[in-house]
Amino acid sequence: MTVVNSEEFIVQTKQLYKAYNGLPVVNRLNLNIETGCFCGILGPNGAGKTTTLRMLIGHCPIDAGELSILGLSMPENASLIRENVGVVPQMDNLDPDFTVQENLYVYGRFFGLSKAVLKQRIVELLEFASLEDKAACKISELSGGMRRRLTLARALINKPKLLILDEPTTGLDPQARQAIWQKLRELKKQGLTLILTTHYMEEAERLCDRVMVMDHGSIMADAPPKQLIRDEIETHVLEVHATDTVLIEQLKKDSSIKRFEQSGDISFFYGDKLKHALDILEQGTHDDYLYRPANLEDVFIKLTGRDLRE
Repeated sequence: MTVVNSEEFIVQTKQLYKAYNGLPVVNRLNLNIETGCFCGILGPNGAGKTTTLRMLIGHCPIDAGELSILGLSMPENASLIRENVGVVPQMDNLDPDFTVQENLYVYGRFFGLSKAVLKQRIVELLEFASLEDKAACKISELSGGMRRRLTLARALINKPKLLILDEPTTGLDPQARQAIWQKLRELKKQGLTLILTTHYMEEAERLCDRVMVMDHGSIMADAPPKQLIRDEIETHVLEVHATDTVLIEQLKKDSSIKRFEQSGDISFFYGDKLKHALDILEQGTHDDYLYRPANLEDVFIKLTGRDLRE
């Protein structure tokens, strides 16, 4: 495979394709991810996010197209690529029979690290994960947030050049999620390239330099979060919880409304000012509404729809 400027791009794909039962899951994907970038991939269930990540680390065969990581073609150099990539999976797969320290040690031995190197790395990673006082604890003694921090620390044992995170904060409480975010920011500052999939729009908006919205195996949009919001969606959203069709029709008369959507008993008005609609609500008795700036979730819904994906 011919790699274009591999020092600039740590991940490159050309017409990457994967199908199951004849249906495309990753559909002719062209992708270049810059070295040092924190890249987020968003998409509904079945969009192709996890399959793409699995192909990046050689865990899923490529049906067609080209893929290179660190300037090395996949799958020909799968073993060498894995030596330089860290992975945080959706679900913790820590060994429950080992202590925190033993989990790091055993995983490090898979990479051929010496006992002396591992000893130092474990000290560094326990400090990074704020788990110094849990080194001798079994996995069952850890909270969910501690387990995720340990899984993150384990993914760094080989000092990877690329870190792949598949929904790393799913199921965590806000405090634990914030702790993981801070660790990821630290890694970004150190120059590590990160690829994140998440269903938390706020997470992508706060952390990522660049966000790709993926659906049906294709990239629907690709830009920095603020640019996506600016380019893909109206500036403001008015959410009105009401079944009063007369009220809704009155609100629709606002000439600044550019788009309207109905989801159950919630009406969504998209526009720039929406002053007329707001005046009607403020002068009336209906107070179950929210007026707010548009965000990344609005972009996501616009591009992928409101239909529930299972």
